[in-house]
Amino acid sequence: MKPLIEYIAKSLVDDPMQVQVTEHGRGKEVRLELKVGEEDMGRVIGRSGKVANAMRVLLRVAAARRGARASLDIL
Repeated sequence: MKPLIEYIAKSLVDDPMQVQVTEHGRGKEVRLELKVGEEDMGRVIGRSGKVANAMRVLLRVAAARRGARASLDIL
C-alpha cells in the first residue's frame, strides 16, 4: 500500500524527491503518513480536499482487498 501512495504523490508534485511515506502498522490496521514539500501541499490536498479524499479511497480499497484497514495522514 505504501508504493501506491508514493506513486500517486510523486505523480502530483513538482519535486518528487521531497515525497516521504512512512508506514505504521498494528496487526490488520495500517496508518500511512505522507510528507511533501511546503509548495506542493496544495497539489496533494486539492480543492476542498478532493485529491486527498480520492487517495484515501484508493488506499482503503487496496487495504480491503488484503483484508486490512488503512488510513492516510497528510503532514
